Amino acid sequence: MQQLFNAWLLLVILSSNIFSCAKALNVIWAINCGGPEHTDIHGIHYQRDSSNVGVASDYGRNLMITRVVPQDQILYQTERYHTASFTYDLPIPGNGDYVLILKFSEVWFANPNQKVFDVVLNGEHTIVSSLDIFAKVGRGIAHDEVVPFKVKDGRLFVGSDVSQIGSTPKRLSLEFVKGDRDNPKINAIVLVKGSIDEIPRLPALRESNNDESLLPDLDEELQQQRAGQQQHQQDRLNVNNEADDEEARKRRSRLASGPKTLDPYQSDPASTALLPVLIAVAAALPLFFCLCKL
Repeated sequence: MQQLFNAWLLLVILSSNIFSCAKALNVIWAINCGGPEHTDIHGIHYQRDSSNVGVASDYGRNLMITRVVPQDQILYQTERYHTASFTYDLPIPGNGDYVLILKFSEVWFANPNQKVFDVVLNGEHTIVSSLDIFAKVGRGIAHDEVVPFKVKDGRLFVGSDVSQIGSTPKRLSLEFVKGDRDNPKINAIVLVKGSIDEIPRLPALRESNNDESLLPDLDEELQQQRAGQQQHQQDRLNVNNEADDEEARKRRSRLASGPKTLDPYQSDPASTALLPVLIAVAAALPLFFCLCKL
Protein backbone atom coordinates (compact mmCIF):
# COMPACT_ATOMS: atom_id res chain seq x y z
CA MET A 1 0.00 0.00 0.00
CA GLN A 2 2.86 2.34 0.85
CA GLN A 3 4.55 1.59 -2.49
CA LEU A 4 1.32 2.38 -4.35
CA PHE A 5 1.02 5.68 -2.51
CA ASN A 6 4.65 6.56 -3.29
CA ALA A 7 4.12 5.81 -6.99
CA TRP A 8 0.99 7.97 -7.03
CA LEU A 9 2.84 10.80 -5.28
CA LEU A 10 5.69 10.63 -7.80
CA LEU A 11 3.20 10.77 -10.68
CA VAL A 12 1.53 13.85 -9.15
CA ILE A 13 4.90 15.59 -8.74
CA LEU A 14 5.96 14.85 -12.33
CA SER A 15 2.59 15.99 -13.68
CA SER A 16 2.71 19.20 -11.68
CA ASN A 17 6.22 19.93 -12.99
CA ILE A 18 5.11 19.43 -16.56
CA PHE A 19 2.02 21.58 -16.22
CA SER A 20 3.89 24.30 -14.33
CA CYS A 21 6.51 24.38 -17.10
CA ALA A 22 3.80 24.67 -19.75
CA LYS A 23 2.09 27.42 -17.75
CA ALA A 24 5.36 29.33 -17.30
CA LEU A 25 6.13 29.23 -21.03
CA ASN A 26 4.26 31.77 -23.11
CA VAL A 27 4.30 29.82 -26.37
CA ILE A 28 3.35 32.08 -29.27
CA TRP A 29 3.67 29.51 -32.02
CA ALA A 30 4.91 25.93 -32.43
CA ILE A 31 4.88 23.69 -35.49
CA ASN A 32 5.98 20.12 -36.17
CA CYS A 33 7.55 20.69 -39.58
CA GLY A 34 6.50 18.12 -42.14
CA GLY A 35 4.54 16.21 -39.52
CA PRO A 36 1.28 15.92 -37.53
CA GLU A 37 0.25 17.90 -34.47
CA HIS A 38 1.84 16.85 -31.21
CA THR A 39 1.96 17.86 -27.55
CA ASP A 40 5.34 17.26 -25.92
CA ILE A 41 6.19 16.39 -22.32
CA HIS A 42 6.49 20.09 -21.47
CA GLY A 43 2.92 20.73 -22.55
CA ILE A 44 3.91 22.59 -25.73
CA HIS A 45 1.35 21.92 -28.47
CA TYR A 46 2.81 21.75 -31.98
CA GLN A 47 0.40 22.33 -34.83
CA ARG A 48 0.37 20.21 -37.96
CA ASP A 49 2.49 21.56 -40.81
CA SER A 50 0.20 22.59 -43.66
CA SER A 51 2.87 24.27 -45.79
CA ASN A 52 3.14 23.20 -49.43
CA VAL A 53 6.66 24.57 -49.92
CA GLY A 54 9.40 22.02 -50.41
CA VAL A 55 9.02 18.42 -49.27
CA ALA A 56 7.48 17.04 -46.10
CA SER A 57 9.34 13.89 -45.07
CA ASP A 58 8.93 11.30 -42.33
CA TYR A 59 11.97 9.25 -43.33
CA GLY A 60 13.29 9.77 -39.82
CA ARG A 61 10.67 7.33 -38.51
CA ASN A 62 13.09 4.63 -39.65
CA LEU A 63 15.43 5.75 -36.89
CA MET A 64 15.24 5.82 -33.12
CA ILE A 65 16.12 9.40 -32.20
CA THR A 66 18.25 9.65 -29.07
CA ARG A 67 18.69 12.49 -26.58
CA VAL A 68 14.91 12.88 -26.38
CA VAL A 69 12.14 10.93 -24.62
CA PRO A 70 10.42 8.33 -26.84
CA GLN A 71 7.06 10.15 -27.00
CA ASP A 72 8.74 13.27 -28.42
CA GLN A 73 10.85 11.54 -31.06
CA ILE A 74 8.22 12.49 -33.65
CA LEU A 75 9.40 16.12 -33.41
CA TYR A 76 12.79 15.03 -34.78
CA GLN A 77 11.63 12.25 -37.12
CA THR A 78 9.51 14.43 -39.42
CA GLU A 79 10.94 17.37 -41.34
CA ARG A 80 10.52 19.82 -44.17
CA TYR A 81 13.33 20.36 -46.67
CA HIS A 82 13.62 22.10 -50.01
CA THR A 83 15.99 22.09 -52.99
CA ALA A 84 16.09 25.90 -52.68
CA SER A 85 15.89 28.37 -49.81
CA PHE A 86 12.49 28.44 -48.09
CA THR A 87 10.77 30.50 -45.40
CA TYR A 88 8.42 30.24 -42.44
CA ASP A 89 6.74 33.37 -41.05
CA LEU A 90 6.86 33.91 -37.29
CA PRO A 91 3.86 35.70 -35.74
CA ILE A 92 5.02 38.60 -33.52
CA PRO A 93 2.30 40.04 -31.27
CA GLY A 94 4.29 43.12 -30.20
CA ASN A 95 7.25 44.38 -28.20
CA GLY A 96 9.07 42.05 -25.84
CA ASP A 97 11.74 39.42 -25.37
CA TYR A 98 11.41 36.28 -27.47
CA VAL A 99 13.19 32.95 -27.79
CA LEU A 100 13.24 30.92 -30.97
CA ILE A 101 13.84 27.15 -30.69
CA LEU A 102 14.84 25.36 -33.88
CA LYS A 103 14.81 21.56 -33.69
CA PHE A 104 17.00 19.43 -35.95
CA SER A 105 18.20 15.86 -36.40
CA GLU A 106 20.26 14.27 -39.17
CA VAL A 107 18.45 11.17 -40.39
CA TRP A 108 20.06 10.64 -43.80
CA PHE A 109 23.78 11.44 -43.92
CA ALA A 110 26.40 9.53 -41.94
CA ASN A 111 29.33 11.89 -42.48
CA PRO A 112 30.04 15.58 -41.87
CA ASN A 113 30.12 18.22 -44.63
CA GLN A 114 27.22 16.58 -46.49
CA LYS A 115 24.44 18.97 -45.44
CA VAL A 116 25.42 22.52 -44.45
CA PHE A 117 23.16 25.59 -44.47
CA ASP A 118 22.37 28.92 -42.76
CA VAL A 119 19.27 30.22 -40.99
CA VAL A 120 18.45 33.92 -41.37
CA LEU A 121 15.94 36.00 -39.38
CA ASN A 122 14.23 39.07 -40.90
CA GLY A 123 16.42 38.79 -44.01
CA GLU A 124 19.41 40.32 -42.20
CA HIS A 125 20.42 38.32 -39.13
CA THR A 126 22.23 35.01 -39.65
CA ILE A 127 21.14 33.34 -36.43
CA VAL A 128 22.61 29.93 -37.36
CA SER A 129 25.70 29.88 -39.56
CA SER A 130 27.01 26.88 -41.53
CA LEU A 131 24.91 24.38 -39.61
CA ASP A 132 26.21 20.84 -40.06
CA ILE A 133 23.90 18.70 -37.92
CA PHE A 134 25.98 15.52 -38.20
CA ALA A 135 29.16 17.37 -37.25
CA LYS A 136 27.34 18.81 -34.23
CA VAL A 137 25.83 15.66 -32.76
CA GLY A 138 25.95 12.74 -35.21
CA ARG A 139 23.18 10.77 -36.93
CA GLY A 140 19.80 10.17 -35.32
CA ILE A 141 20.45 12.52 -32.38
CA ALA A 142 18.25 15.46 -31.41
CA HIS A 143 19.78 18.93 -31.65
CA ASP A 144 18.24 22.32 -30.73
CA GLU A 145 19.39 25.78 -31.72
CA VAL A 146 18.08 28.31 -29.16
CA VAL A 147 18.10 31.95 -30.30
CA PRO A 148 16.96 34.86 -28.09
CA PHE A 149 15.92 38.16 -29.68
CA LYS A 150 14.01 41.31 -28.79
CA VAL A 151 11.41 43.43 -30.52
CA LYS A 152 11.02 47.07 -29.50
CA ASP A 153 9.45 50.03 -31.28
CA GLY A 154 9.76 48.68 -34.80
CA ARG A 155 13.26 47.34 -34.38
CA LEU A 156 14.62 43.81 -34.07
CA PHE A 157 17.56 43.18 -31.74
CA VAL A 158 19.58 39.98 -32.18
CA GLY A 159 22.62 40.13 -29.97
CA SER A 160 24.37 43.37 -30.83
CA ASP A 161 22.76 43.57 -34.31
CA VAL A 162 19.70 45.71 -35.02
CA SER A 163 17.34 45.81 -38.01
CA GLN A 164 14.08 47.57 -38.86
CA ILE A 165 10.82 45.62 -38.90
CA GLY A 166 8.18 48.35 -39.05
CA SER A 167 6.21 50.17 -36.38
CA THR A 168 3.52 47.48 -36.05
CA PRO A 169 5.24 44.15 -36.67
CA LYS A 170 3.02 41.19 -37.33
CA ARG A 171 5.42 38.63 -38.75
CA LEU A 172 9.13 37.95 -39.06
CA SER A 173 10.60 35.88 -41.87
CA LEU A 174 12.62 32.82 -40.86
CA GLU A 175 14.62 31.66 -43.87
CA PHE A 176 16.50 28.38 -44.29
CA VAL A 177 19.17 29.23 -46.85
CA LYS A 178 20.45 26.68 -49.35
CA GLY A 179 24.22 26.43 -49.69
CA ASP A 180 26.38 24.29 -51.96
CA ARG A 181 26.09 21.16 -49.78
CA ASP A 182 22.67 19.57 -50.07
CA ASN A 183 19.33 21.05 -48.98
CA PRO A 184 18.28 23.12 -45.95
CA LYS A 185 15.80 21.51 -43.56
CA ILE A 186 13.96 21.97 -40.27
CA ASN A 187 12.26 19.44 -37.98
CA ALA A 188 10.25 21.69 -35.63
CA ILE A 189 9.97 25.34 -34.57
CA VAL A 190 8.90 26.91 -31.28
CA LEU A 191 8.50 30.64 -30.63
CA VAL A 192 8.27 31.66 -26.96
CA LYS A 193 7.74 35.13 -25.50
CA GLY A 194 9.93 35.36 -22.44
CA SER A 195 13.43 34.71 -21.15
CA ILE A 196 15.91 32.14 -22.43
CA ASP A 197 16.25 30.88 -18.85
CA GLU A 198 12.70 29.51 -19.05
CA ILE A 199 13.38 27.32 -22.06
CA PRO A 200 13.54 23.52 -21.47
CA ARG A 201 16.79 22.09 -22.81
CA LEU A 202 17.87 18.76 -24.20
CA PRO A 203 20.22 16.64 -22.06
CA ALA A 204 23.86 17.67 -22.31
CA LEU A 205 26.21 15.89 -24.68
CA ARG A 206 29.39 14.14 -23.67
CA GLU A 207 32.40 13.09 -25.73
CA SER A 208 32.81 9.34 -26.10
CA ASN A 209 35.96 7.63 -24.91
CA ASN A 210 36.81 6.26 -28.35
CA ASP A 211 36.81 9.72 -29.96
CA GLU A 212 33.79 8.99 -32.12
CA SER A 213 31.01 11.53 -32.65
CA LEU A 214 29.34 13.18 -29.67
CA LEU A 215 26.90 10.94 -27.85
CA PRO A 216 24.02 11.84 -25.55
CA ASP A 217 24.29 11.33 -21.81
CA LEU A 218 23.04 7.89 -20.81
CA ASP A 219 21.67 6.91 -17.45
CA GLU A 220 23.81 4.77 -15.16
CA GLU A 221 21.96 1.54 -15.87
CA LEU A 222 22.37 1.88 -19.63
CA GLN A 223 26.04 2.72 -19.24
CA GLN A 224 26.58 -0.38 -17.08
CA GLN A 225 24.71 -2.51 -19.61
CA ARG A 226 26.84 -1.21 -22.46
CA ALA A 227 30.03 -1.73 -20.42
CA GLY A 228 28.92 -5.28 -19.62
CA GLN A 229 28.27 -6.03 -23.29
CA GLN A 230 31.66 -4.65 -24.27
CA GLN A 231 33.37 -6.70 -21.52
CA HIS A 232 31.52 -9.83 -22.66
CA GLN A 233 32.65 -9.28 -26.24
CA GLN A 234 36.23 -8.73 -25.06
CA ASP A 235 36.13 -11.90 -22.94
CA ARG A 236 34.91 -13.91 -25.93
CA LEU A 237 37.65 -12.40 -28.05
CA ASN A 238 40.27 -13.29 -25.42
CA VAL A 239 38.97 -16.88 -25.22
CA ASN A 240 39.13 -17.20 -29.01
CA ASN A 241 42.65 -15.78 -29.07
CA GLU A 242 43.77 -18.17 -26.34
CA ALA A 243 42.25 -21.11 -28.25
CA ASP A 244 44.03 -19.99 -31.43
CA ASP A 245 47.33 -19.69 -29.56
CA GLU A 246 46.92 -23.17 -28.04
CA GLU A 247 46.14 -24.68 -31.43
CA ALA A 248 49.21 -23.00 -32.92
CA ARG A 249 51.41 -24.38 -30.13
CA LYS A 250 50.04 -27.90 -30.72
CA ARG A 251 50.61 -27.57 -34.44
CA ARG A 252 54.21 -26.45 -33.91
CA SER A 253 54.70 -29.35 -31.47
CA ARG A 254 53.39 -31.85 -34.00
CA LEU A 255 55.69 -30.50 -36.68
CA ALA A 256 58.74 -30.76 -34.39
CA SER A 257 58.05 -34.34 -33.22
CA GLY A 258 58.49 -37.74 -35.03
CA PRO A 259 61.31 -39.05 -37.29
CA LYS A 260 63.23 -36.61 -39.40
CA THR A 261 62.62 -36.62 -43.10
CA LEU A 262 65.30 -38.54 -45.06
CA ASP A 263 67.46 -36.57 -47.41
CA PRO A 264 66.71 -37.91 -50.91
CA TYR A 265 70.15 -36.80 -52.10
CA GLN A 266 72.07 -38.63 -49.34
CA SER A 267 74.06 -41.79 -50.49
CA ASP A 268 73.06 -45.23 -49.19
CA PRO A 269 75.72 -46.41 -46.66
CA ALA A 270 75.26 -50.10 -47.67
CA SER A 271 75.89 -49.41 -51.37
CA THR A 272 79.00 -47.41 -50.49
CA ALA A 273 80.47 -50.35 -48.52
CA LEU A 274 80.05 -52.82 -51.46
CA LEU A 275 81.80 -50.56 -53.96
CA PRO A 276 85.43 -51.96 -53.36
CA VAL A 277 84.21 -55.56 -53.69
CA LEU A 278 82.59 -54.80 -57.04
CA ILE A 279 85.79 -53.15 -58.28
CA ALA A 280 87.89 -56.19 -57.28
CA VAL A 281 85.50 -58.60 -59.03
CA ALA A 282 85.59 -56.51 -62.20
CA ALA A 283 89.38 -56.49 -62.18
CA ALA A 284 89.59 -60.28 -61.66
CA LEU A 285 87.27 -61.21 -64.53
CA PRO A 286 89.84 -60.72 -67.37
CA LEU A 287 92.37 -62.77 -65.47
CA PHE A 288 89.88 -65.57 -64.94
CA PHE A 289 88.97 -65.47 -68.64
CA CYS A 290 92.61 -65.82 -69.68
CA LEU A 291 93.20 -68.81 -67.42
CA CYS A 292 90.19 -70.56 -68.93
CA LYS A 293 91.74 -70.13 -72.46
CA LEU A 294 94.89 -71.89 -71.38
